[in-house]
Amino acid sequence: MKKADVVVIGAGASGLFCASQLGQAGKNVVVLDSGKKIGRKILMSGGGFCNFSNLDVTPQHYLSQNRHFVKSALARYTNWDFIGLVAQYGIAYHEKELGQLFCDEGAEQIVKMLQSECDKGKVDIQLRQAAVSVEKIAKGFKIDTACKTYQTENLVIATGGLSMPALGASPFGYKIAEQFGIPVIAPRASLVPFTWKESDKPFASLSGIALPVTVSNERISFSNQMLFTHRGLSGPAILQISNYWQIGEAVEIDLLPAENILEILQELRQSSPKLQLKTVLSRYLPKKLVELWFEQHLLKDEVIAQLSKNTLEQLEQFIHHWQYIPNGTEGYRTAEVTMGGIDTDHISSKTMEAKAVPGLYFIGEVLDVTGWLGGYNFQWAWSSAFACAEGIIQA
Repeated sequence: MKKADVVVIGAGASGLFCASQLGQAGKNVVVLDSGKKIGRKILMSGGGFCNFSNLDVTPQHYLSQNRHFVKSALARYTNWDFIGLVAQYGIAYHEKELGQLFCDEGAEQIVKMLQSECDKGKVDIQLRQAAVSVEKIAKGFKIDTACKTYQTENLVIATGGLSMPALGASPFGYKIAEQFGIPVIAPRASLVPFTWKESDKPFASLSGIALPVTVSNERISFSNQMLFTHRGLSGPAILQISNYWQIGEAVEIDLLPAENILEILQELRQSSPKLQLKTVLSRYLPKKLVELWFEQHLLKDEVIAQLSKNTLEQLEQFIHHWQYIPNGTEGYRTAEVTMGGIDTDHISSKTMEAKAVPGLYFIGEVLDVTGWLGGYNFQWAWSSAFACAEGIIQA
């Protein structure tokens, strides 16, 4: 049996960062992970360039049943703290849009930085060592893998959610919570593309076409790019609204948010009344989308001077108020993160320790905390990991 001050289960963003802080504070730390290498999800993130944080991070960028839970950790380890660490390692980065920060040369740099930070703390990282069971004992916890047993006073669960199962996602963290009587908010795929209903399948022919939109429901609105795919709708605007979407609900999409189609047509009826409707629409919207409307007989091509009031109303609905009802989402396979998770009412917001189980901690995505697209989920990983490490060090 190997003894350690802290065992961290999960060698992802939160697990590695927490382990590095603990190790550098002099704790004997073991990290267990089922994978062949560390930071697998980090390497895949941000198109391989890792959107590691954001210039503007506030509690309002997070969803949780307990909306105050994130405040303490985000305040004590901020985006600027992590940006400072990135700068210390000489990692070049850039702002892509809306404050999103990406590595210039690839996500490997963040993984190497975390490895270096763990090396500084002499952290023992054990790969291909999936934790099989956890047992509470007199002085802490006993953790069994397929071939070893570990004993520790402090156990940190950093196993993530269910998104991207190909990268080793599993419900292990939820099972541990339930084993110790901690409720789990039903998890679901989050930051995820929508899929077509059968009646919307003709739009699949537009796969690969992107355009700026504003997408909204009764609760919130996002302006960003939308992408047509073979399976449905994706792109940043759609991923963002997916966090706020309920099954069966429509989302409203403005396909031309920077313009007003009725004002455009009114002006052109004065200056160029003989223009065809299709010609005008193709100036402002993707040509293939416009052609599809006419092919599907949703609109009739005619001279704009002759457009009826009914046609103008139809146009405004199609372009500025498209009521799209998704069939569903693509699920965990393509979801960026998992919504739901361990009920934060049962976790200390200051230390990430389970209130009823001393020495048991949960950090990162396994908790019921979901950030917006744009580096917010990584920032939660860093902040919750730091809070946890600080809690263990000061205990």
